[in-house]
Amino acid sequence: MCTSVMYQNAKGNWFLARTMDFSFELGGRPVVIPRNFHFKSDADEKGFDTKLGFTGAGRDLNGYILVDGVNEAGVGAATLYFDGLAKFADQAVSGKTNVADLKAKIADLNIVAIANDLFKIIVPLHWIVANKTGACVVLEQDENGMKVMDDPVKVMTNSPDFQWHLKNLNNYVQLKPTSHSSKKYGEFESEAYGLGSGALGLPGDYTSVSRFVRAAFIRQNTDKAKTVPGSINALSHILNSVEIPKGVKADNEGGCDYSQYRGYMSLDEGAYYMQPYDDQTITRVVMTPELLNAKEPTEFPLKAEQHFNSVN
Repeated sequence: MCTSVMYQNAKGNWFLARTMDFSFELGGRPVVIPRNFHFKSDADEKGFDTKLGFTGAGRDLNGYILVDGVNEAGVGAATLYFDGLAKFADQAVSGKTNVADLKAKIADLNIVAIANDLFKIIVPLHWIVANKTGACVVLEQDENGMKVMDDPVKVMTNSPDFQWHLKNLNNYVQLKPTSHSSKKYGEFESEAYGLGSGALGLPGDYTSVSRFVRAAFIRQNTDKAKTVPGSINALSHILNSVEIPKGVKADNEGGCDYSQYRGYMSLDEGAYYMQPYDDQTITRVVMTPELLNAKEPTEFPLKAEQHFNSVN
């Protein structure tokens, strides 16, 4: 499933973050893709070449597959599940870009309905794309074609469609970080029990609808950090509210979605931070000239067990 948010710190730096919620073990790790790298493609036997280098979460499965990342120009993106609504083209179109102005280039975008080699299905996806100016758009392709929509709340989850999520926020205008004032019922005056009553009614389940509302409220009211490390820390706390532990979101076949990792894209510094489920230590990868000009991608391993700062 997944949740994604943008965040701006006190210095004006922008970040794009996401949880990767999935039942199939993806085994992703931080990777830097160099400039002018050739990708294989399920949609075109010729594949395609990159121009800019980028870093994100990926895996080499007879060719690299990446699901989020930031490039050296400060553009970040993440793929999220769009079940039941995604509708892609039946075939590749010559002259099209089969997935500095995304809206202007959208006519050259053609997403092809071809089964993914890893999952053996046509994976229904939509995308959030952002840059270091704070611009943020959502891309959704359904039976009516491709839509590129500005994301004013800087949050994205899964189905229903993005415009539905925006309208649904109208049901939560009562939410606020401060407590509600007292209220009279006849001659009786009720008082809130302590701080936090302003968030009464904030949904707490793991559906995409509830995660969207929860992420939007918490993102909006979280303090602005002053440093990059503080910003990653703040984002980690924001995503805590939508992270899915193993076992609490199960299907009827014995599988369960869980947050396999959290990815944080620092758009200004061109760095990727990855926080896996099994080790909440955050790994930082920066695009250096050596990595960007390498002949092959560079992967960075992650720990498979929680590490601690032992003090005695």
